[in-house]
Amino acid sequence: MRLILFFVFMPLIELFLLLELAELISGMNTFALVIFTGVIGALLARHQGFGVIQRLQAETQQGRLPTTTLVDALMIFIAGALLITPGILTDVFGFSLLIPVCRSVYRRWITAWLKKRVRVEGVRMDGFTQETAGNSYSHDAVIDSYVIESSTPKQDP
Repeated sequence: MRLILFFVFMPLIELFLLLELAELISGMNTFALVIFTGVIGALLARHQGFGVIQRLQAETQQGRLPTTTLVDALMIFIAGALLITPGILTDVFGFSLLIPVCRSVYRRWITAWLKKRVRVEGVRMDGFTQETAGNSYSHDAVIDSYVIESSTPKQDP
């Protein structure tokens, strides 16, 4: 429901702000500003996107999991989409996503949000231990299993 409200009210707010800006600086200047921010934003997002792609390649070649770089790539992609969308608020948020300091703040917020809502589990099968997100369980953990085929012959009493 929140998402629907967001997509209904956000364009209305953007339109209101653009009309108010047009009253202040004229319609042509507002139009030129929208075009200018779209072009500059797209160029900046493209430039930073290429840098992130290079970092992704370097980290994967080194065998590291590029989690921070992937989040940066997603934020730069969103920034590009926001900057080519006409609007004042979308431009401000889009440009903030292109500033590395702001991106690190957003990354911390996203990480904290994900940690509250996502649980990552991994199972290691050596020595009958199970680990969940860095926490190991004791040997009294329950292992769910069933027999598919038995190779021992039945003995009659």
